[in-house]
Amino acid sequence: MVLGGVLVYNCEPEPDSLGEQLFLNGAAEGNETSYDLIAYNIDNNDTIRTDAFKLLDIISSGSTSSTAVLGAFNEKQFGKQKASYFTQVRLAANNPDFGTNAVVDSVVLVLKPIVSDSLTTTTDESYVFPNGNVDAKKVVNTYPIKKYGKAKLNGGKLTLQVNEVTEFMNGLNDIVYSNKNFGTNTTALGSKEIKNGSVSSVIITKDSDNTELFTASAPSVRIPLTASVFQTKIIDKKGQPELSDVSNFIRHFKGLKVSVVEEDGYLFQFTPNDMQLIMYYKNDKVENGVTTRPQTTYEFAIKGSNMHSAYYEYDRTNAIINDYANGNTTTGDLKLYAQGMGGNSIGIKFKQEEIAKLKKLYQDDKAAIITAKIRIYTDEATWSTPYAKPTASDFTIVQKDKDASGKETTAFTADYTSLGALFIPVRAYNTDKNPAYYDFTVTQSLKDIVESGADYTNKYFKINLAQFAPNSSGTVAGYNYTTRAFSMLRTVFVGSDPSNQNKIQLKVTYGTKK
Repeated sequence: MVLGGVLVYNCEPEPDSLGEQLFLNGAAEGNETSYDLIAYNIDNNDTIRTDAFKLLDIISSGSTSSTAVLGAFNEKQFGKQKASYFTQVRLAANNPDFGTNAVVDSVVLVLKPIVSDSLTTTTDESYVFPNGNVDAKKVVNTYPIKKYGKAKLNGGKLTLQVNEVTEFMNGLNDIVYSNKNFGTNTTALGSKEIKNGSVSSVIITKDSDNTELFTASAPSVRIPLTASVFQTKIIDKKGQPELSDVSNFIRHFKGLKVSVVEEDGYLFQFTPNDMQLIMYYKNDKVENGVTTRPQTTYEFAIKGSNMHSAYYEYDRTNAIINDYANGNTTTGDLKLYAQGMGGNSIGIKFKQEEIAKLKKLYQDDKAAIITAKIRIYTDEATWSTPYAKPTASDFTIVQKDKDASGKETTAFTADYTSLGALFIPVRAYNTDKNPAYYDFTVTQSLKDIVESGADYTNKYFKINLAQFAPNSSGTVAGYNYTTRAFSMLRTVFVGSDPSNQNKIQLKVTYGTKK
């Protein structure tokens, strides 16, 4: 009866959570044994799908959260990774009327990076608002950007640059991969330096009555763009076919590319759905026979149904990854290089001789598997860095197999399928130390092979540095909905290295009757 209970109750992540009944009165004893694995690098050709569907997480539930990456980061293990962003622009409405004698004053592109909670506040009581020379008070709240990379390189400076796109970028539903660099005008529309790795929110109020003159309540980067381009392409096209409908406009003004000038520094995430493109202009206004020229704002539609995509550049020249990421599916690779945004994944297979040992234990000693986990360590020798180590939630693991026709299939692991939301697939340990290690639970997958005789010839696990994306109800949307397209993380792990005590291993706890 005890052994039967062990066989049924098999998916808990730790043996001590099985319940005292399994070990009462010495009826059964638990043993943990380590088994070798074949772990290898999966080369994704530094490419991943990065169209609006992936960057904005537009999934079947209707969720429209948004995340994208900008920046550049270069280090000796993985080499250089640089991220740029493309977006179409649309009019707020067709055939806009800008009034009489409209002239553009200025145009700004507003980006809102993801920031930390800490802030610094400065107040200028003697500020003069330039539009009308109004005495005012200016309050600036400064927030550090959440970064990954060399946050202090060049004092945390990073220069954002905006270029006009010259190549039609197709539509929202078209698939785009991260190696697609749309053509742009070589003359930049504008640029802005992020100083000290921080961004600010601003509130300007009039001294006389405390009314707000200007508000940018969310911390953001405001990039000034060339006003004359918008005068020529927008204001001067009033009443013409170019502004008559969406189809014409996105072929007339094809979009914007946002990139960074530097080749090294840091990566950061921002929210595309919060971007703004604002044009400030003046036109004639006649009241009671008096003509004035007040300033008016026009905000373009730069989210929603527009096409968006990310462009990622890699340069792995002389990077150490070239020496170890060999994709050896026979005996495994010595080191494992995992990286988001289209970088390497990790593949893991069970070894035939180790499965044979487990089957013999099951058949001869009636040893029932209680837990099975893949344990993987960060590489102490090569990844002793200041960069943040992944948390347990920063990984996805799926199982891959081939059907009778030879077509590869992907699915959640058997454990996840059995327990769903109750299941914790990964546990992290010592992430503030060197090395850290992670346990991936594969209990049911192993039991299916050892105890039920399931075929594992073409089966393997695939691990990515990414998170499973939730749907609107907060549960996982599906195995193919992940944050991998904009995950900035990277880590070097110990692979199938027989000379390293921290080599990747399968840790199996099984119960036997005394």
